[in-house]
Amino acid sequence: MSRIGKKPIELPSQVAVDVNGLTVSIKGPLGTDSVVMNAGIVVKKVDNTIVLEKNGDPKDTELEAMHGMYRAVIANIVEGVTKGYERDLEIQGVGYRAQQQGSDIQFHLGFSHPVIYKAPQGVQLIVVDPTKIKVKGISKEKVGQTAAEIRFLKEPEPYKGKGIRYKDENVRRKAGKTGKK
Repeated sequence: MSRIGKKPIELPSQVAVDVNGLTVSIKGPLGTDSVVMNAGIVVKKVDNTIVLEKNGDPKDTELEAMHGMYRAVIANIVEGVTKGYERDLEIQGVGYRAQQQGSDIQFHLGFSHPVIYKAPQGVQLIVVDPTKIKVKGISKEKVGQTAAEIRFLKEPEPYKGKGIRYKDENVRRKAGKTGKK
């Protein structure tokens, strides 16, 4: 039995919800986002809350999982269109840096060539310092995926810790060679 799926989602006053068949569109001050629901989940707007109900076999475990998942997705969209999401990245290493080029970022990561990362639709990339990057957007999924793709350009290596990492990430360091005794 899904406990998360049963919780109602509170809507702030500046958020508008439109339920059209299986599509739920949510509009807020930062933008609009939508999600296509499973056929077994019914979305109802009651006063200033959204309630998700299962429409099918109560013992169907897949429907039970979808009930909680869609509730979490809609709650993330509501938070995204009101507050937005952001992820901070840091670059560590001698000579490693980033430069803003319009909406894109050019990275110098120790390769023989600079790496240019193009910002996906709906995501804003900001270079705060040459070693600090901020990824912003209304979609939690897109912001997280973009930050992961940027980190993948040069993952932090375990010996010196050089590379791109999340701001709050702890990179486990390994001891180097001890030498011959």
